[in-house]
Amino acid sequence: MTQADIPSAKYVNIDADRAGQRLDNFLIGHFKKVPKSHVYRILRTGQVRVNKKRVKPHYRVQVGDSIRLPPVKSVMPTESPSAEALTRIGQRLQQAIIYEDDSILVLNKPAGLAVHGGSGLRYGMIEILKAGRYPNIELVHRLDRPTSGCLLLAKQRSVLRQLHRLLHAGEMQKNYLALLAGCLPQEKMTVNSALTKRALAGGERIMTVSDTGRPALTEIVRLQQFEDLTLASINIGTGKTHQIRVHCSDIGHPIAGDEKYGDKAVNKKLRNIGLNRLFLHARSLRFKLTRVYHVEAAIPAELEGVLGALDAG
Repeated sequence: MTQADIPSAKYVNIDADRAGQRLDNFLIGHFKKVPKSHVYRILRTGQVRVNKKRVKPHYRVQVGDSIRLPPVKSVMPTESPSAEALTRIGQRLQQAIIYEDDSILVLNKPAGLAVHGGSGLRYGMIEILKAGRYPNIELVHRLDRPTSGCLLLAKQRSVLRQLHRLLHAGEMQKNYLALLAGCLPQEKMTVNSALTKRALAGGERIMTVSDTGRPALTEIVRLQQFEDLTLASINIGTGKTHQIRVHCSDIGHPIAGDEKYGDKAVNKKLRNIGLNRLFLHARSLRFKLTRVYHVEAAIPAELEGVLGALDAG
């Protein structure tokens, strides 16, 4: 890349459509081909200014704010999804739609499909959607790559802001179905341990329980007890990275099939009856905009098969 390829520093004024967005998320969206680690580096070093002042990454931009954007090299892969990928994954996503109107789109996300590019992935679901029928669509929340189920997207920035306000206020009900290792000691459990990110020796980042972390609330309800496994309904009042997986592991009942936080012996045993993925499914969403929305995602056949095998056993 030559010097001429490096963009010049410039100023961007925030309009009503982008107001309310976190500064770090605004920058990540603007510098699409720059690693997130570099975006946070230019924030930490003061290269980004809002109204000529340094601000924190969580600052929410306001109408009329002047954002200084420094010259940044694009170091991410520049290729877009291929026509083959657009067709193949696009058809899969089309079949995954469980609700759509002028404001929102809800998908029953397949397990194993990333919601966005990064960490070695050139693109994910959101890039495929943007390159196809939905150029202006945005993720309202995320699901881990191995998790299936309800994924909510907004078609308009104004709707995205409304939905984010609901999330932050705890006014969006998110229910999950999970198979846990062991027998829960009581029918209902509430876990409110704070979570924080930690880097391992090899560079991998994981979430851990920490008194200095961010608050997180998980409610677990026993649905069915097997010999040494528990089928549970899980509600979360927050939405931190890997929250359900870490909370369940922390109380000694990791989610079946969890390769990061789970029990290797349990996972190996369950592979013999066909569980080759994380048994965590985002079953439903309920929230209110101009009306009450309640959407449900059917349980994938592979998870139904595991439950059938457990019932038969």
